[in-house]
Amino acid sequence: MLICPVCQAPLSEADGGVACEAGHRFDRARQGYLNLLPVQHKKSRDPGDNAAMVEARRRFLDGGHYAPIAERLAQRVAELAPATWLDIGCGEGYYSERIARALPDARGYALDISREAVRRACKRAPQMTWMVASMARIPLADASCGVLTSVFSPLDWAEVLRLLPPGGVLLRVGPTREHLMELRQRLYDEVRDYDDEKHLAQLPAGLQHSRSETLELRLPLAEAQDRADLLAMTPHGWRASAERRAAVIEAPLDVRVAIRYDWFERQQ
Repeated sequence: MLICPVCQAPLSEADGGVACEAGHRFDRARQGYLNLLPVQHKKSRDPGDNAAMVEARRRFLDGGHYAPIAERLAQRVAELAPATWLDIGCGEGYYSERIARALPDARGYALDISREAVRRACKRAPQMTWMVASMARIPLADASCGVLTSVFSPLDWAEVLRLLPPGGVLLRVGPTREHLMELRQRLYDEVRDYDDEKHLAQLPAGLQHSRSETLELRLPLAEAQDRADLLAMTPHGWRASAERRAAVIEAPLDVRVAIRYDWFERQQ
């Protein structure tokens, strides 16, 4: 199932980690995750979200603010009943753990390029295989995943095609143009619109968009810490001015959460 990120040969258990026949070896951290991101595949020393960003997201999600998003995702994946599934860009593991709970008999894998994120994620569901890895070089065998999930994460469509067998499904979760509108209105003089279906134009041959649905709810944020964490876990935390960010943290905020779920099926 696992393959070497250097030569793509199968990986087998070795002392304290995994290795391939060519001699490429990768350690298992004491927390339980595998580091399958070779130095030559990194674009920086510690790619991905840093510790502060990961902690902000952990506090916010563990506060239950996005629980309906996770619950619907887990329900929809459970309906597909895959034997093996992978969460791409798992972050600190909040959504992955919900899926694992809904699929107790399936083999679950999750990856993120951030070591800080995966270090925390693997504590949520030790029965899963957690990996620090690149989504452009996913260390899993061809056609090995019945379901792929991606929550607020970019995708490498070529890897999606490679990993899904015919009939396999990618379930993508992302924001609509209305998501966090009140927050964006406070942060920017002009809120830029975007096309909810822009990602559909990127579909490669072999993937078919089969279904979509949306989830909308109101989210009252009365605590300053919650507002600060929401800023820190979104791009708005570094795009907006310091003055506007401070103003958001100072005053209670009620925002719309508007999420789109898209199903993509691998064709024959």
